[in-house]
Amino acid sequence: MGSRRKREEEPEEHGNHERWLVSYADMMTLLMVLFIVMFAISQVDQRRFEMLKDGMAAGFGNSASPFQGSEGTMSADGIKPLDPVRPDSPSTDVARSGARAAADRAAAADDNYDKAAKEVTSLEALQKRIEKALRAKGYLDDVAMKIDQRGLSISLVSRHIVFRANEADLSPRGQQVLDVLAPVIRSLPNHIDVDGHTNQVKVKPKYYPTDWELSAARAVTVLRYLDERGDVPAKRMAAVAYGHERPLRDPALPGAAALNKRVDLVVVSAAPEAARKLFQTVLRDHRNPAGRGT
Repeated sequence: MGSRRKREEEPEEHGNHERWLVSYADMMTLLMVLFIVMFAISQVDQRRFEMLKDGMAAGFGNSASPFQGSEGTMSADGIKPLDPVRPDSPSTDVARSGARAAADRAAAADDNYDKAAKEVTSLEALQKRIEKALRAKGYLDDVAMKIDQRGLSISLVSRHIVFRANEADLSPRGQQVLDVLAPVIRSLPNHIDVDGHTNQVKVKPKYYPTDWELSAARAVTVLRYLDERGDVPAKRMAAVAYGHERPLRDPALPGAAALNKRVDLVVVSAAPEAARKLFQTVLRDHRNPAGRGT
């Protein structure tokens, strides 16, 4: 009787109703880790994103990626979730190839810009060297210089007469200017184009059939002077005739006729074509260092 009463008085054992807290805590820990990882890659980094994606895909047994849509309570009829992205899938290979190609293009663009910047800096130094030599002799106003896609162009645009009308003979002033330029040009490894030009006055040359022959004769005259009197190797020079097709100044402006009747000495750049196309961009950046590449 006593033992029966004792058993009846013992409290009943209750099941553990707090086990869900363990699973809940595990889930919250995993979510926290996930958000920490996502925060860590919040700054776009293709390499780290690919590593995370591949690692998660492998960890979930190549199941649907957490970054892809999947079927759930919000699914609607006729809507198919996106296929999971697997590390070895063709679409992933295409994406990676595209990313690599884009990276290669960016690297090539940077390389071309660096080559262009180096060449422009060299041409600017040459221009200053020529200006110093001309200034010392008082001939700085007899030459106009500019850097373009071809290289450094040195135009004989003397306010004094370099070539008399209808003639291809150098004036004494023109010879003196070339005497200053020759030692600088002779020391360069670059090819030199000697470009002959006439002005745009619509009058037939007196001693030549057309402007083409006159401009060619002027170019050859300067080339021969640099070769025979300036000791510039002839094998590094070429004479080119442009007639009246490439005016230096708008023919409608005052004084244009005297400037456009000229010979240009072009120090041809040896930089690759892709780099030479960026010369003007580099020159703008030199004038505005804060806006590189714009």
